[in-house]
Amino acid sequence: MTRTARRTRRTLQVAGAGTAALLALSACSSSDGSSSSEPDSSASSAGGPSGTVTVFAAASLKESFTTLGEKFEKEHPGTKVTFSFGGSDSLAASITGGAPADVFASASPKTMKIVTDAGGAAGTPATFVRNELEIATLPGNPDDVASLKDLTDPGLKVVLCAEEVPCGAAARTALDAADLKLTPVSYEQDVKAALTKVELKEADAAVVYKTDVHAAGDKVEGVEFPESADAVNDYPIARLKDARNADGAEAFIELVRSAEGQKVLTAAGFLKP
Repeated sequence: MTRTARRTRRTLQVAGAGTAALLALSACSSSDGSSSSEPDSSASSAGGPSGTVTVFAAASLKESFTTLGEKFEKEHPGTKVTFSFGGSDSLAASITGGAPADVFASASPKTMKIVTDAGGAAGTPATFVRNELEIATLPGNPDDVASLKDLTDPGLKVVLCAEEVPCGAAARTALDAADLKLTPVSYEQDVKAALTKVELKEADAAVVYKTDVHAAGDKVEGVEFPESADAVNDYPIARLKDARNADGAEAFIELVRSAEGQKVLTAAGFLKP
């Protein structure tokens, strides 16, 4: 090989090595840049809630929680929130009996305690709203009900929640505060069932929550009474220990307790905790 050929070959080898080094450096620089300035969307998506979130909630939460469930699904594509609404005592019994659920929202600390005493809650339940009682009458209040005492009129058909249900326990507290005795035509297992009796005109009045009167619209008329201040219920919420979707449960509870969630709940008539 001539001296000129050897010199040309050596020059090409050096240039090739330099090019390879520059490409390697460029690749490292590009990789570092993307990790610091542009988050990995797939990793971010993987870190968010997914799947089905099963929520057991007091009947009085039906309208507001349904709205929040829809918001949650829009904010977290790929998720689905399913609800079981009913009397808090029945829901608590179902949970301690092994019913699969991720979140429990109760209408009273007493019914939440059924779950916590059984070791069913993950962490300490948090109060997220409060609720006050109101008398629901037929539209136009044809019986001129103006007070809790008026419900003791023997000519009135009055419905109460069963006393083991939070709305029934609260009604009992209010009646005791007013030193009144009332014998209803029926005891119902949740507040919606009590309200329905009035909506269907099967009862003249029922002691329910303000939120339920609000949700019923013009189907009933609400009557406030001062003794309700003695029977305000705190509503606690908790992720369940055996939650199948712990991340989804925590995210849903976060929404309920957020400013956005509180706005929905207070618009429904709930009081801030």
